[in-house]
Amino acid sequence: MTATDPSPSRGRLKVFLGYAAGVGKTFQMLSEAQQLERQGVDVAIGYFEPHSRPDTIALAEGLETIPRRTVEYRGARFEEMDTEAILRRHPQVAVVDELPHTNVPGSPTLKRWEDVHALLDAGIDVITTMNVQHLESLNDQIWQSTGVRVRETIPDWVLKQADEVVMVDLTPRALLNRLARGVVYPPERAKAALDNFFKESTLVALRELAMRQAAYAVESRLPEDEAAQPPPVEGDARPQERLLLLIGPEPASAALIRRGRHMADHLRAECLAVYVSRAPGFRDLTPEEQEHLERHFNFARGLLIETRVLEGSNVAQTVVDFARLHGVTQIFVTREKTGGLRAWFGQALVQQIVNYARDMQVTVVADRSIRPTAS
Repeated sequence: MTATDPSPSRGRLKVFLGYAAGVGKTFQMLSEAQQLERQGVDVAIGYFEPHSRPDTIALAEGLETIPRRTVEYRGARFEEMDTEAILRRHPQVAVVDELPHTNVPGSPTLKRWEDVHALLDAGIDVITTMNVQHLESLNDQIWQSTGVRVRETIPDWVLKQADEVVMVDLTPRALLNRLARGVVYPPERAKAALDNFFKESTLVALRELAMRQAAYAVESRLPEDEAAQPPPVEGDARPQERLLLLIGPEPASAALIRRGRHMADHLRAECLAVYVSRAPGFRDLTPEEQEHLERHFNFARGLLIETRVLEGSNVAQTVVDFARLHGVTQIFVTREKTGGLRAWFGQALVQQIVNYARDMQVTVVADRSIRPTAS
């Protein structure tokens, strides 16, 4: 009779974070893989996207590459990372490019980060890459500043759980020079890139976001007594921050959830999302509105936000009573943007919450579901 092996400890996740394609994330990832290989570490490439860049392709030479899995979809064949093959091979370190990638329909998982978590759960270390604009909480901010809605996103907690985040930096001017030389994209794609993310002002803003995110990743891993804290005041017992998001079926609730998650992460605060139903069984909503509300609840849960449904005829009083009972310090709401009676009611609701919640901070989050145009 042989003793069973204990379950493997969870693997470590290292993320090379950039602000745009071409800054060198994959190059740095493969450079580290080569260094680990020279040190005798068992390394295998689970997925690598070369983008026809010779210097990057050269760095993959000599490293074992696990063959991809073919998925058929709508009469076409696509290649995806073969997570099961990697698990069977079980290297010490797996190299996985493009963490936010969405898998082809028909794949066992929806997102590549879910595949990466399967590898980590099996005790395999993973080194991977991503750009800052793929963080879910920044989605509205990126759209406002660039005019491009990023469709492939990952929950912020995925990056937050990484054991190490390394920013791969390159000045915007140097990146634009690489683009002009054809290093990043071929000429036809380079022109399209210049019309979207690759404007110098946009790259500067994205680079600043990436720097802030990398700095936050470092700070969040410091012990409480080492992290930057305001100097204590004698006799001051500050409560732990707890945020409450008042959501509804309206599209603006998605932006509210992103904003709340982003603020909660930076404040190291707990976060709740609530809806107040004026009638039992959601009879105050149409079937379509119920579907939209459930979608918002699922979105919030995916970002690790606790959700609750409250009942009460006085929405403002119900929200504030619940908030006070649960130690909430900040309430986030949106203002109804439609015209007529609903707009008036929305403004009145916000004012009522402000009046009731004298001991809490109330933040009205701007509705950015329509991007402003230049006059």
